[in-house]
Amino acid sequence: MEYQEIVKQKVKEIQKKVQNGQDVLILAIESSCDETSIAVVKNGREVLSNEIASQIDIHTRFGGVVPEVASRNHILCINNVLKKSLQTANVSLDDIDAVAVTYGAGLSGALMVGVNFAKGLALSKNLPLVAVNHIKGHISANYIQNKELKPPFICLVVSGGHTAILKIDDYMHHTLIGQTLDDAIGEAFDKVARVVGLGYPGGPKIDKEAKKGEYNLHFVKKSDLDKTYNVSYSGLKTAVINYLHQKEQNHEAINVADVACSFQHEAVDMLVDKVIRAAKEYDLKTVAMAGGVAANSYLREEMSKKCLQNGLELTYPSLILCTDNGAMIGAEAYNNIVVDNNVCYDLTVSPNPSLKL
Repeated sequence: MEYQEIVKQKVKEIQKKVQNGQDVLILAIESSCDETSIAVVKNGREVLSNEIASQIDIHTRFGGVVPEVASRNHILCINNVLKKSLQTANVSLDDIDAVAVTYGAGLSGALMVGVNFAKGLALSKNLPLVAVNHIKGHISANYIQNKELKPPFICLVVSGGHTAILKIDDYMHHTLIGQTLDDAIGEAFDKVARVVGLGYPGGPKIDKEAKKGEYNLHFVKKSDLDKTYNVSYSGLKTAVINYLHQKEQNHEAINVADVACSFQHEAVDMLVDKVIRAAKEYDLKTVAMAGGVAANSYLREEMSKKCLQNGLELTYPSLILCTDNGAMIGAEAYNNIVVDNNVCYDLTVSPNPSLKL
């Protein structure tokens, strides 16, 4: 029997398992940027293992992620990460029901390592392969953190490449409410961190430095965007750079902590206000956050405060689940395979670096 026919039968068996309340184990691979992660996830919400090999120390010397270096390091460590993940979960490949992999968005070479590795595993064991959208994986990290969470809810997606407010309609569909018109919030954090001399990775360093400073600088003015659900970070980023240049030209001292604190307030506050407004307009009582910037302590504090004031429930992933990880890919894959969505029956899936939400 050919692979395609075998997999079709196995997908039906998985769906039957779900109907009968039996456990389904998914091996999930994430390699979209500079983390090599492989997880084993049970029933889409229980993490048996979530091994992550980070390359932060490698790329710090370059001031950012170098795609070629990232790809090479994925190749060097991915097999060891697989062995460690299976060992931590106390399972073998024979216990796995399906393989999942991030196929976009991300760095082309990095994605290719994960996709090809996943194809090899799926083919060698005759397992279904589920192709997962990286950003949808971030959203699904909330199902791991909050096992009672069900759509619909409002979700704020904030990362190095994405900034969006979504209405999660069900496990497969969402409605875009608002988004950035230019730069993503994570990109703005990285740029400001560089220009003030904090370096890479920008988000955590701005967050740490901001705790030492005060919100006493104002970089952005009121605009027509305040009435919409969209945001813009290009102007804020440019305003910070212009402020720093002016200080340097006048030979005046720069209080980096105050710059970090003021920038962080203005970057975050506009999003929090819009998310709360969206929850009210769509009459939803739950707000979730997803993506690397969801780890920002000020964003968590401010969103928690505003949700409490407005009678909204807030949920967000633990810090390890905010970063790129295999567990979130496994959670998203489970929701897909139970309805036979994004299963790659012919194994022709290829990396899509510019994959959209």
